[in-house]
Amino acid sequence: MEKNNVKFDRKNLEIIRMYCENPDVSQEEIAKKHGMSQPTVALRVKRLKNLGVLAVNIGLDVFKAGLHVAKVDITATNTAKILKMFQGCPYYLNGFVTSGKNNLCLFFVAENIATLESIIDYHLRASDTVQNVEFNIVIEATNSLIMPLKSFQQSDSPPCGSSIKCRNCSSFTEGRCLGCPIINQYGGWLWSAD
Repeated sequence: MEKNNVKFDRKNLEIIRMYCENPDVSQEEIAKKHGMSQPTVALRVKRLKNLGVLAVNIGLDVFKAGLHVAKVDITATNTAKILKMFQGCPYYLNGFVTSGKNNLCLFFVAENIATLESIIDYHLRASDTVQNVEFNIVIEATNSLIMPLKSFQQSDSPPCGSSIKCRNCSSFTEGRCLGCPIINQYGGWLWSAD
């Protein structure tokens, strides 16, 4: 990922801090507190947003919604292939390329743990590029964990590239895994049309 050349002077950092404390803070409040004019604050905010360093993450608080989060540490020979596999997956929350023995850390969210286990067993452990998988359920978070609710187009094939359709998977047919909402083989509430 390319890094921006942003000048993080005291005023830029204070603007970001104020938005972190209150995303609805007005530019007038920021200007008054830090001795700037409102147009100066507006220009700084616009620049910070355009550079992507001031961002708002709106979505569903996964723990308040009763969802389960999996943290999956992986040793893979091709990290880009694994990240691409899950890029369009509704269950995929985020991924990090890391140093050390495990070179990937992925986070998934689902309504039940069995669906998370199915993602790990039938997609990650089945991948020829994955050498090791450590699967853990996150019990608690110190801060809110926000999941954007992305819209997606229905498709005949899952975004992960799996050749197995949910209706042909024992985990789905036995009611353990909720299935894939993108291929319209899904039994959960989170991405239901109703």
